[in-house]
Amino acid sequence: MPPTLLFILLLIFSFFVAFYLLKPTKTESAVQQQLQDIKSSRQETLGGSTILKEEGYSANPAVSQIVRQIPGALGTLNLIRQSGNTWAVSMVMGISVVSMVAVAWVASFFLPGAVLPMLAGLAAGSIPYIYLVVIREARFRKCDQLLPEAIDLMARGLRAGHALTAVLDMVGNEVAEPIATEFRRLSEEHQLGLTLRDATLNMVSRLPRDDMRFLATAILLQKETGGNLALILDKTAAVARERARLRGQLRIYTAQGRITGWILCLMPFIMFGLLSMVNWKTEKILFTDDLGRTAVYVGLVFMFIGIMVIRKIINVNM
Repeated sequence: MPPTLLFILLLIFSFFVAFYLLKPTKTESAVQQQLQDIKSSRQETLGGSTILKEEGYSANPAVSQIVRQIPGALGTLNLIRQSGNTWAVSMVMGISVVSMVAVAWVASFFLPGAVLPMLAGLAAGSIPYIYLVVIREARFRKCDQLLPEAIDLMARGLRAGHALTAVLDMVGNEVAEPIATEFRRLSEEHQLGLTLRDATLNMVSRLPRDDMRFLATAILLQKETGGNLALILDKTAAVARERARLRGQLRIYTAQGRITGWILCLMPFIMFGLLSMVNWKTEKILFTDDLGRTAVYVGLVFMFIGIMVIRKIINVNM
């Protein structure tokens, strides 16, 4: 195997291993979040300037003000919230920038031209965001599975005579994670003085799923206009279960398209690695010749277009 390809593969593998080893467990995350909340409450009590919790841009107020002005910082913050992590925006953006610059600088010694090192740097810099997106999607799917159970528990609690705030707190204590965390946060925000509408909309912003929007709409409409909320929740749970069943069927029907997309995306890189191990001189012309570099650029562009087309075909919105 050529030294350049071996170095790039080892670098990418090292990034994945580092992310995996540095990932905290659920218990550590819960303890850290509780300690952070206690620390924030203590600072707010001593300072007396505000009772609002600072956003997760950075632990340093000066750095937080700078990061707040960077384009994309708010989107990164929303991505971190939706993925269920407690990372600071400054840490994610810092890791991304450092990885991008370091990989581009190292790749410039092995790859000719400026475009390929820049592409390698962009690929390395996107690893933290790709990780957050993957974790967010897994968390969303878990929430979609648990939400009908949470809605049923709310309906039973209301029929038993409990108030809506007590029912929300009950769901936060009885339902499994990660949906329990969102309902506990909703209950805490409402108990600390935030209106039910604002607290519910905050939960929807953390879980922007259609089923959660249906639940929020039912709660807010009943709060403003009245009505039998337990009956509305029964209907909402039935709709959520039916949507979950349809999503499962769609995943089965589109499985072949997804597998085809993965094969078409990975096959060029797999073949490049295999041919490089057999005879590096055969693949070296792609980087040393102008026509070879042009073929690489055109191939990457068409590959990106193909990924978008396949994604559009298999992504059925519900």
